[in-house]
Amino acid sequence: RSTLPPIVTHNMADDSKDPILNQLRRLSLFNHPSDRVKIVFHPEFLNSNNPLFGLDYEEFVRGCHLGVFPSYYEPWGYTPAECTVMGVPSITTNLSGFGCFMEDNIEDSSEYGIYIVDRRMKSIEESIQQLSDQMLMFCQKSRRQRINQRNRTERLSDLLDWKRMGLEYIKARQLALRRAYPDSFEDDYFNVEDGPLERPKVPNPKSAPGSPRIRTPQDGETDLSLAKMSIHDRERYLQYRMQGNDDDDGLEYPIKIKTALGRPSTRAELMAEGEFDVSKDEVTAAQASIAAVGVAAAQTQYKDVMGGVNGSYHDAHGRSKGSYQQ
Repeated sequence: RSTLPPIVTHNMADDSKDPILNQLRRLSLFNHPSDRVKIVFHPEFLNSNNPLFGLDYEEFVRGCHLGVFPSYYEPWGYTPAECTVMGVPSITTNLSGFGCFMEDNIEDSSEYGIYIVDRRMKSIEESIQQLSDQMLMFCQKSRRQRINQRNRTERLSDLLDWKRMGLEYIKARQLALRRAYPDSFEDDYFNVEDGPLERPKVPNPKSAPGSPRIRTPQDGETDLSLAKMSIHDRERYLQYRMQGNDDDDGLEYPIKIKTALGRPSTRAELMAEGEFDVSKDEVTAAQASIAAVGVAAAQTQYKDVMGGVNGSYHDAHGRSKGSYQQ
């Protein structure tokens, strides 16, 4: 083609007034071959009926490697939270509610795929350098490291569950009411500013238990009193939930043999179906040897059944267990 690839997927009305396009023009990002950053600006919400992408928003997010949201200010920030729930690592800042929340609750957030740029205490140049370092560090990860990190990131979805977020809403409203109408609260049962209990930070990743018990308020119980009574169980569950075994190298799976019909079968099933040239009585005798005598006798029985020639026996993991000769 004689022209450069467009940077926007639509013909926009009054594109000269669009702040994103104006910023791209200012930075001279026009998808030149020499540009290290290529732009695809899609000014429309995603859904499966979209003729260009044909993906729902959730599918599109899951297909991304990393979400980058270095906002100068956000009261909360839904986009990095959505990435977290879908197992996609993201970059945020400590000037967003999401970034502050993760910083307060996770010991080392970068281990869980939440990279937080310090825009509160660092200069703009230092923040830019930190952002570029975090992106470079992510790009240098191996494929296995990225998969492990995605698994860790998705475990953080429990932190964003409404059962936990709802408590923060209750605390905020309780705090507002106590400050606006201090005379209406005679008890000091719950110190909203300090929180129900000091929350331990989520440690670096190990293994997960079952789901916690979920109680509903009984007579005489308020949402806040129930939250205070159940906070120990909830926090203990979250700590264990975040500790997952990312390395599956130690797991061993039974080897399956694929038949001509495409159905995986074990060796015994194939023998029973006549895939090997042995009689049903011989198969029955071999299986009886396995149950009665054990592995050593079973190996001898299988040698007789299969009518093997010079060879060797191996266990399920491929380790040699001896040799035989017909």
